[in-house]
Amino acid sequence: MAHQTAAWTLRLQATTEQFLTWRKRRRLKKKRRQQKKNVIVDWLEAFLWAACVVLLINQYLLQAYRIPSGSMMDTLLLGDRIFVNKVAYGPELLPGLVKLPGFSEPKRGEVIIFENPSYISRGTAFDIVQRVLYMVTLSMVDIDRDEDGQPRAHFLIKRAVGVGGDQFRVRDGELEILPKGAGEWRTETRFAEEIGLDYEIRRIADTSAYDLYADAGRAAAIEFIGVVPDAVSAEALREVQTVGLDVFELDRQRSAAFVKLNPADSRGVARDAFFELGWFVPEGRILPLGDNRDNSRDGRYFGPVQLEHVLGRAMFKYWPLNRFGPIR
Repeated sequence: MAHQTAAWTLRLQATTEQFLTWRKRRRLKKKRRQQKKNVIVDWLEAFLWAACVVLLINQYLLQAYRIPSGSMMDTLLLGDRIFVNKVAYGPELLPGLVKLPGFSEPKRGEVIIFENPSYISRGTAFDIVQRVLYMVTLSMVDIDRDEDGQPRAHFLIKRAVGVGGDQFRVRDGELEILPKGAGEWRTETRFAEEIGLDYEIRRIADTSAYDLYADAGRAAAIEFIGVVPDAVSAEALREVQTVGLDVFELDRQRSAAFVKLNPADSRGVARDAFFELGWFVPEGRILPLGDNRDNSRDGRYFGPVQLEHVLGRAMFKYWPLNRFGPIR
């Protein structure tokens, strides 16, 4: 019995020594390879590993995003850099391709990032390269630019104001909501208070000048058809531009005036009906609007957005440092 125990002990000792010798040789080989490796190659490998980690985090967890306009002032300012939660609504498997299921759907009042409905893609390969570079560099490099060298808006960031079943219209610059199942229209401010939402709407236009918009819209419509407007209408247009312009309201009044000037124009009639009747938000869609309401090209123009095109929820600002904090 003692002889067998001694034999097993010797075998174990021999095996251990072989393993330790193998491990030491392996470390020595690895060390020699490292010593022979070019410093530049070594640096490139480290950079690629770091880039892959950043890419995975940006694609599936948190995406860096730069605010390209003032449409969300004062919630978000031009040039703010933020992180977007990609997990909440489900990340894309690959940039621009299959979207994975998320843990929730966009809710009313959340600040969301989504695909620009008017964006014209340059092809899947270009989109992937552009988004990879954008994410790896934490939004510092954007190769998707127009002929003037300005970044093209592939993604937009707005506040989710309307959900499936809501109806909306605009009267004298004030958004009105008819929620699903409700019997009366409410102003956006009143409705937000009723359901406990707290966000501030910024206005540029002087609301005391709204009685001038009908004449200003008439001047804009007359100019559009190539005729010089009358003095009263022209003066009204100049005045609303001076006190602060609500572009949407001017478009609404211009459309109404254009239909009166040319009632046979079917496209003009349809557009006027769009302004007067407002929008209905179908199920599975959401209506995004900018907090800077008079300076935002948003769902009032391109309509409700499909939920599968919503890519994430804005979480917090990380740059500049004096703006660091959560986004509400």
